[in-house]
Amino acid sequence: DTVGAFLGPLIAVALMLAWNNDFRAIFWVAVIPGVLAVALLVLGVKEPKRHVDEKRSNPIRSESLKRLSPGYWWVIVIGTVFTLARFSEAFLVLRAEQVGIPLSLVPLVMVAMNLVYAGTAYPFGRLSDRLSHKGLLALGLAVLIVADLILASGTHWMSLLAGVGLWGVHMGITQGLLATMIADHAPPDLRGTAFGLFNLITGLAMLVASVLAGFFWETWGPSSTFYIGAGFSLLALLSLARPFSRKDFNDPNDKTSKI
Repeated sequence: DTVGAFLGPLIAVALMLAWNNDFRAIFWVAVIPGVLAVALLVLGVKEPKRHVDEKRSNPIRSESLKRLSPGYWWVIVIGTVFTLARFSEAFLVLRAEQVGIPLSLVPLVMVAMNLVYAGTAYPFGRLSDRLSHKGLLALGLAVLIVADLILASGTHWMSLLAGVGLWGVHMGITQGLLATMIADHAPPDLRGTAFGLFNLITGLAMLVASVLAGFFWETWGPSSTFYIGAGFSLLALLSLARPFSRKDFNDPNDKTSKI
């Protein structure tokens, strides 16, 4: 999907230059890949057959939730605070417009970010197989703090590019780490429930983060949005100081889980 996120803004830039910033026409073009995606989902994806004698029960029960370890709930806390720090990338686009980048070239900000993200995701993914997940997450948060501070204080397109590049690096470091930590802390038969709760809570946190970012942007200016984002990143970084013990994991004897 990173390839699509890279090509999409490039196509948008080409269309904006060709059609003199006709946003309405460009949004109509954007409908086409959405329709194609739905068609592929309906016609090309087949659900696996379920066993007739398979017993199914509602996993959202107090008995099931009690089986989720303390470590799982702490990862939820970390993920929620982290998501509050990672408001929508649309604010990067708004910042680009504010520092004077021409409107037709503003989508190149997303191209640059996704290019850096794609270039860093694989090597850091390999590192996550060898190093502590908490350590890599802490590194990603530290990079995000630096990115936010640059985006908050910079007023030149070069500082914007540096901040956007670091934002892409932090995504390459952290993308998938929290999901891996959720899998480490959840029983195998409840992993679907664990991921569902995680995505529900962090999705709501993303909504709150973007609303707050917009409020701060309008009330105290663009810099405040990124400074406050850096503050939430620091809070998430501090929350990683809680040590995980083996009892926090699904299998206390599992020596392969990277704390």
